[in-house]
This record gives sequence, C-alpha cells and structure tokens, in this order.
Amino acid sequence: MRNFDLAPLYRSSIGFDRLINLLESNQNQSNGGYPPYNVELVSENKYRITIAVAGFAQQELDITAHDNMLTVRGSHPEEQAEKTYLYQGIAERNFERKFQLADHVQVRDARLELGLLYIDLERIVPEAMKPRRIEILK
Repeated sequence: MRNFDLAPLYRSSIGFDRLINLLESNQNQSNGGYPPYNVELVSENKYRITIAVAGFAQQELDITAHDNMLTVRGSHPEEQAEKTYLYQGIAERNFERKFQLADHVQVRDARLELGLLYIDLERIVPEAMKPRRIEILK
C-alpha cells in the first residue's frame, strides 16, 4: 500500500497546507524514477544534485528556479528521425524533474560533465535569522 489518505490532516491542521501538498505531490509523481539522481550534502550549507542525463546536449536541458521550486527539463528536438531499434535499453525520452527547495536555498551553478548534470545549491541564511547571543547586563 503506497497511497495514503491525507484528508484527516486537512481537518485537523492549520497552516500546514504546504507540507500536506508536498506529501501529496510526492505521492503522485509518476515519472518512474527517470532520470535517476542523487542529492548530496557537500558541507553544512552546501548541497549538490546530480542527475544522469546521458544523451542530452547542454542546449536540450533547461533549469529553472522559482518560488522554492527547482525544475529540470530535458527535451530532444522534434525533428529527430524515428529509429527502428532491435533492442532499446537506453532511455532517451523527454523528462521533467522537480525539487522542492527549503527556504533560503539558492542555486549557485550548474554544469554538464560526461552525461551527468551537477547543480550546486547553497543555503544562505540572512543575518536577521541567525541565532545571536544576548549579553546579560549587570
């Protein structure tokens, strides 16, 4: 059983709509795990997403960050001739993969090397949000 009924959460929670929507959207992802990816913790505030995009050229990939959502799309040109395969083990289909980013996480750079797309992220917490020590007056 992989699907859960989240309706009771809607009745008993206030202000957690985003969390519940994340759970539901994660439950309904039907891309079949293509393309495969890794999420790596590089250091305390740095992360790296690595996506296997073999067969895609740099101009066929699109990376967009908007409202804490990172979207990576890969699409082959429509004018490619249809091929007749005797066996096809390499997936070359178009894809769209979305990642929900936490607050204050920004995309630093992206690069394509040997069929792997590396996207570097960094959490930059504003000074006002960092904990600070309060001195006790005598």
